[in-house]
Amino acid sequence: MDECPDKSSLTLPLILDEGQHEPASNKVEQVESNFHHESTDTTSFLKTFFNGLNALSGVGILSVPYALSSGGWFSLILLFAIAASCFYTGLLIKRCMDMDSSIRTYPDIGERAFGNKGRIWLSFVMNIELYLISTGLLILEGDNLHNIFPGVELEVAGLRIGGKYCFIVVVALIILPTVWLDNLSLLSYVSASGVLASAIILGSILWIGSFDGIGFHQAGSPVNWNGIPTAVSLYAFCYCAHPVFPILYTSMKNKHQFSSVLLLCFILCTITYASMAVFGYLMFGSTVQSQITLNLPTRNISSKVAIFTTLVNPISKYALMVTPIVNAAKKKFPSHYNKRFIGLLVSTTLVFSTVIVALAIPFFGYLMSLVGAFLSVTGSIVFPCFCYLKLSGTYRRFGCEVLVIGCILLLSAAVIVFGTYTALVEIIGSL
Repeated sequence: MDECPDKSSLTLPLILDEGQHEPASNKVEQVESNFHHESTDTTSFLKTFFNGLNALSGVGILSVPYALSSGGWFSLILLFAIAASCFYTGLLIKRCMDMDSSIRTYPDIGERAFGNKGRIWLSFVMNIELYLISTGLLILEGDNLHNIFPGVELEVAGLRIGGKYCFIVVVALIILPTVWLDNLSLLSYVSASGVLASAIILGSILWIGSFDGIGFHQAGSPVNWNGIPTAVSLYAFCYCAHPVFPILYTSMKNKHQFSSVLLLCFILCTITYASMAVFGYLMFGSTVQSQITLNLPTRNISSKVAIFTTLVNPISKYALMVTPIVNAAKKKFPSHYNKRFIGLLVSTTLVFSTVIVALAIPFFGYLMSLVGAFLSVTGSIVFPCFCYLKLSGTYRRFGCEVLVIGCILLLSAAVIVFGTYTALVEIIGSL
């Protein structure tokens, strides 16, 4: 697969300071931003901090209670271990960029370390990750809409489609026109509301537990060893924002503050994820579902606020995430082809293919566990470690740093092997 030239990193739209905005074109949230510029080094500490929070805030917050339920209370330690590892690899990305001022994007780091093969491999991993996350968004929409409107059916050409499958198809039809747009700047700003959405959902869960009669009375299990791979995989999925870090770094006015920004982002997001996991587990115990919104009583206003907040973001994010895949596919066609027609054809095919996958594998938790175990860990932990070792030459001399990186790589290898295996077994067993 060809790379998405400098447009293939998982990220969120950047909020830039005045004087930095240009007309937006086909850039994407979760894939290098609508507002990526060649020279963007005037963004303040506060706005970089907000961009970092947006990058780390996503639908993963819905699944952390299920992750904690899968692994038990002990798995909270692994959440913090994953967070610490991802923070450290974020610092390694900064160090890689400091070694070569020509590095501007995440694929650039891969190319600088391992040549064109490094860029292609990284782009391949990120595009597959984007594709599966987009599929997961359709499943999420279908699950939550079916929870609100059970019993709805759709008849197409004599074929009756019921339950969440019906809503997956309907949502895909609603989303389809958005993937045809040439300018995604409006959607990019809507999707930049990840921080606000996470805050609203967490606040709604706290309100429901405190005032709507559910309470926080479930004891939970100390540890469930069989569920540890699933738990760690879902935790890793929450932190798969590393491809945006080079953009955040190059956009900063004072680049010496980047490490502090990164630390604050990880601390706040980890507190949010851990809080949601603990509160959700205390509320629903082992019965918590892969999306905590599916456990909420739909008659309550606070529940509806959480559910509808959950429903809005994926509709805007879908188009922003699939655009880099469309752009990469368009580059495969000769230059004399009508790029507009090719774009419409590829984007439409892509939407329908994700619908087919979502209908065939309608298991949000298992699918995101697979993404976290294999793709997120590879792209956000393993790859930065190997790139740094290669560029710095640190691997030639054994020391504390090599030991730390070695431990991170061993942890990552275990997550990739056991997490991927567990996710595949659960998906196959549920088919």
